[in-house]
Amino acid sequence: MRLALTVNGPGETAGWARPLANALYRREPKIEIYAFLVPDDFATGYEAPMLRALFPQAHVFEPSQYLALALGRSLEGAPDRVDGVLYLGGDLMHAARLQSRLRGKAFAYKFSRARYARGLARAFAVDDANVDQLKAWGVPSDRIDRVGNLAIDGAIEQAKEPLPSWFERGGLTILPGSRPYEVEHMIPFFFTAALRMRAERPSLPISFGISPFTSLEAVQKAIEAGGDPRVWSKKGRLVREGERTWIADASGERRFPVVRESLAAAAAGGLALTLPGTKCIELAALGVPTIAITPLNAAELIAINGPLTYLNRIPWLGATLKRAVAVKISKRFRFHTQPNIDAGEELVRELHGTLTPGRVARAVLATYDDEAWRERVALRMKGLYSGHAGAAQRLAESLIAMLREQE
Repeated sequence: MRLALTVNGPGETAGWARPLANALYRREPKIEIYAFLVPDDFATGYEAPMLRALFPQAHVFEPSQYLALALGRSLEGAPDRVDGVLYLGGDLMHAARLQSRLRGKAFAYKFSRARYARGLARAFAVDDANVDQLKAWGVPSDRIDRVGNLAIDGAIEQAKEPLPSWFERGGLTILPGSRPYEVEHMIPFFFTAALRMRAERPSLPISFGISPFTSLEAVQKAIEAGGDPRVWSKKGRLVREGERTWIADASGERRFPVVRESLAAAAAGGLALTLPGTKCIELAALGVPTIAITPLNAAELIAINGPLTYLNRIPWLGATLKRAVAVKISKRFRFHTQPNIDAGEELVRELHGTLTPGRVARAVLATYDDEAWRERVALRMKGLYSGHAGAAQRLAESLIAMLREQE
């Protein structure tokens, strides 16, 4: 039984591919999985190594290798035929191209397009709203399975990772994101806010949950540069002693530990500070009280879904145009995080607009002190996504049943 899948950035790799692959191998240990990383502007380059480390039995291909296959060239290690191709991230055209080369049934998770919809053997939906989206894209209703959000299973799995013995529980975990602009500008911003909090609340444990998709060299470069001047951040340095790492001020006296098991650290803490994105869904599923910020200090640096994200590459006026678009989009929506959108209320505390590290620090300390709010939203958020648990197992079982028909 052979399954090929397309996957792209860190969110899809950790939140979708990881729990699904675990479920597939549990259900069918001899299944052959061929994971193709496809080109993506927000990929970090660490996606393929992570999948290889987690699943040594899988066949994992870099974007450049996928492109060779897509262009009709032979690729060492790639099969000449598979039983199915699953879209699990990236542009849908990559999954379509892979399926045209390797044959087998076509499957998609969460997304489709009219031009591909009729050819899908099965589309797997996150929720009822996604079911309606898939129907609108032209997927026949009898070919849609509502399985749930894979990211919930991904979060549950990652939260079980063992934490270092030195980790202090019950504090604040900062998750600055893994996209290049987030690493470059938001790590210094959050570091400056952490310095402010340390000055006001020396006893509060504060740690940085740095994604495994972000190299320590990138963290070091970012903290030494200090980010864009418009985020009003201080420069610092990376301190390494044995197996431990800290983000520290110039003197090294005020330092904050770096934890790679970011979701496990957040689950063991009292509050998380992050940016809008998949992490907010994962934190909500774990019942972690969260503050998410959307700083528009340098709005042209923000990633926008679709071609608008490239506006700042236009000479002279590009940055100005993208800044205006980003600000307009931000103001259009009441909520920027999916848990709040799904709940219709502010479960994740959001801060939007031109932000300073000092303002964020004050909001974090006030929220941390509000124990009644933290207890209430923790229960509310867990209930919001509890029904999605087991999505990976449901998707795996459906996939395997259909792949067996192909054999």
